[in-house]
Amino acid sequence: MSDRLSQLSQSGVSIWLDDLSRARLNSGDLARKIREDDVVGVTTNPAIFQAAISGAADYAAPIAELASSGASPEEVIKRLTTDDVREACDLFHDVYERTGGYDGRVSIEVDPRLARRTAETLEQAGELWATVDRPNVMIKIPATVEGLPAITDAIAAGISVNATLIFSVERYVEVAQAYLAGLEKARRAGLDLSGIHSVASFFVSRVDGEVDRLLGELGRAELAGRAAVANARIAYGAFLDIFEGGRRFADLAEAGANLQRPLWASTGVKNPAYRDTMYVDELVSRHVVNTMPEKTLLAVADHGDLRGDTIRPAVDDARSLLGELAAAGVDLADVTSRLEYDGVAKFEIAWADLIRAVTEQLHDH
Repeated sequence: MSDRLSQLSQSGVSIWLDDLSRARLNSGDLARKIREDDVVGVTTNPAIFQAAISGAADYAAPIAELASSGASPEEVIKRLTTDDVREACDLFHDVYERTGGYDGRVSIEVDPRLARRTAETLEQAGELWATVDRPNVMIKIPATVEGLPAITDAIAAGISVNATLIFSVERYVEVAQAYLAGLEKARRAGLDLSGIHSVASFFVSRVDGEVDRLLGELGRAELAGRAAVANARIAYGAFLDIFEGGRRFADLAEAGANLQRPLWASTGVKNPAYRDTMYVDELVSRHVVNTMPEKTLLAVADHGDLRGDTIRPAVDDARSLLGELAAAGVDLADVTSRLEYDGVAKFEIAWADLIRAVTEQLHDH
């Protein structure tokens, strides 16, 4: 294992890989990363599956088999993705057992077209949970306004949830409250809270992309490249208030409830002018997950600048920076609202592209 990856893990960061494909499973690559790179979880999303499945030779045989049974494109996609996730869950089973369910997690997202539909999101979350049928799967539910009640009710049903597409601190707090409400409902229903787990996926790099563009227009480029980390650090401050200092969670913890950990998503650096490990190096603390694309994982292993906890001592400075951004004319609430809208739209496009690619392959058979 890379000394830097080991150091990152020892600092309290769970290293998850933001990618999954049949090729990665069949080649033994994921098993090797678990064994050698301290990877203790995997996240997927519609764009990842679109890239993995479209035209890939590894999926030709199962698609041909499903074509002969008359399966629809949506049925094929559900079968392929849940098979991949189930196999990955089995690879992580030892990690899951060793960590008492804390890690060894594999996430699969509901159809992104349901992101604004509460009842349908909850229904599909239950279907995916039952279809994968592994205790270490997590169902990803977009943290839209409509998604929040689905998060609560999925948790209440004993489903482990990855609440995703969070861009603002305000929405992060709403997600944490939705999780606590779900735990309270689960407790009233007599469920074992210790078996319910959740993470809150807070997106990082896209915030800098949008804020930097605005700063350029405002003539304040000296503030560029700092908003995303500050925004995430303030969200972690909210995590501490709710889960380390909050009476509501303390009551639930006495009944066996687990922390809902912040998960740093979108941690690949988009701007080549920035250090390629900055969204890992600057977001180190206890009880966090960092899900990295492979390129970022390799960069951290090679030259990550790890120096202990880089969040807790910096929360106050982060608040000051966001004050500077507001004074400069950056409306962060507007930025994060647009990023959520765009994030849902991008996954819908990826899903449509995947349906189109699978439809073409079915027609070939």
